[in-house]
Amino acid sequence: MLIGQGFDAHRFAPDIPLVLAGVRIEHSHGLAAHSDGDVALHALCDALLGAAGLGDIGHHFPDTDPALRGIDSRILLRRTIEALAEHGLSVINVDLTLIAQAPKLAPYIATMRQTVADDLGCIPQRVNIKATTTEQMGFAGRGEGIAALAVVLVSE
Repeated sequence: MLIGQGFDAHRFAPDIPLVLAGVRIEHSHGLAAHSDGDVALHALCDALLGAAGLGDIGHHFPDTDPALRGIDSRILLRRTIEALAEHGLSVINVDLTLIAQAPKLAPYIATMRQTVADDLGCIPQRVNIKATTTEQMGFAGRGEGIAALAVVLVSE
């Protein structure tokens, strides 16, 4: 068994849809990024790549690649899973933490779990997603953006 961890953060920007864990979230701002800015899936990709010893998301999906501009991060996640499969690895479980003062994410968690599980090819019980605030401390607490942490367990 192999463990990986990942982290990502993006700042809010106007006139962009907010997407977290592959789910569109109602909010006044989205996250600025080369892709769709889905910090949850970016952290998850990094954790999966780390567990497999395959580098990081920036190596596989560089923000200098014009073909990746605005790409749906679910596509990046599926490509990451394919890379793991090529190395004989499969996901055992995933634990994601979303760090945001706003919006409230609890109403979206079940859909997020199902969406991520679908992309990973596992049952939703193997995907845990939770949200927390920073009690108004730091960039997330001031409402400047959102961060995500991911931990994964994979096996041969």
